[in-house]
Amino acid sequence: MDIKVAVARAPSAPFTLEAATLDDPGPGEVLVRIAGVGLCHTDLVARDQLIPIPLPAVLGHEGAGVVERVGAGVTGLSPGDSVVMSFASCGHCRRCAARLPGYCREFPPLNFSGARPDGTSGVRIGGQPVSANFFGQSSFASHALALAANVVRVTTSLPLEELGPLGCGLQTGAGGVIRALASPRGASIAVFGGGPVGLAAVMAARIRGCDPILMVEPIEARRRLALELGATHALDPAGGDVAAAIRAIVPDGLDFAFETSGRQDAAEAALASLASYGLLGLVGVPPRMDAALGINLAGLITFGHRVHGIIEGDSDPQTFVPELIAHREAGRFPFERLIATYPLDRINEAIEAQLRGDCVKAVLIP
Repeated sequence: MDIKVAVARAPSAPFTLEAATLDDPGPGEVLVRIAGVGLCHTDLVARDQLIPIPLPAVLGHEGAGVVERVGAGVTGLSPGDSVVMSFASCGHCRRCAARLPGYCREFPPLNFSGARPDGTSGVRIGGQPVSANFFGQSSFASHALALAANVVRVTTSLPLEELGPLGCGLQTGAGGVIRALASPRGASIAVFGGGPVGLAAVMAARIRGCDPILMVEPIEARRRLALELGATHALDPAGGDVAAAIRAIVPDGLDFAFETSGRQDAAEAALASLASYGLLGLVGVPPRMDAALGINLAGLITFGHRVHGIIEGDSDPQTFVPELIAHREAGRFPFERLIATYPLDRINEAIEAQLRGDCVKAVLIP
């Protein structure tokens, strides 16, 4: 079928809106008409080749929409179903069996190879195949193919176009606190970075009953928003020694720190802020794949500090996405306050707005 797509053709270059042809859904696949797709930092990381997906490519991995067709063997999904699209996983390795699909043995080839499991991309421009199947969906498009296994059927009166970020960024932040850190009531936590992942973490920390909840973020508007969403303190990292400022509030140090920016200095400040047996969760994509965290081994052993790299919030989308929707419906997870919508053909404008901090989470509407 004929569709429109936003195409990444070169590192750091603007996306181009183009006509494309999409294959019919194959066995185990569904065709989804996209209602909205979140713009995630990981899309830009892939475009700029820190994740080396072949270019040109159709990216996008926070799609939500309506099932239009199902392929052979698909059960549990029907045309007309509203769905949120998440990452792909094999469904049968040890980690998938443990309901930790983000750590699937086949995660890199299923999500970053630019092709479906059968080696085809499913998307052609001018008769030539281009990379697609990004995170099992490539939803910077009017329509996308996805494996039924990475599509979550949802029933809600919430605006469908706003739900796509639940498939990655919001579940990463919220799941990082609720599932990976499993922070108990009354635990102290600092979140480093006030983007969508960090603000989702703040809302999740409030759900868990953490106290205090600190936000470390350079943009004033995002610090204010963090306070409105549940943070008890908001710190500007430009104000001086971040670890000292945190210990002025929590003298014994933090039970948990959650780093979302991928910055080495932020991660090291977070580590320096921990109490004994404190846990640092890392979700931020670094600016270079060889970025490293400096750790004093004697200090790590002496104080029992723990460091945990987290993928997709340790979440199982089939259960966690509906859980987050329920929190939103109950007023506990008001993620709509993060969202600004843009037409898909204004994707480059949305990228600039998000980078400047004019909006927290851009959602593109085909």
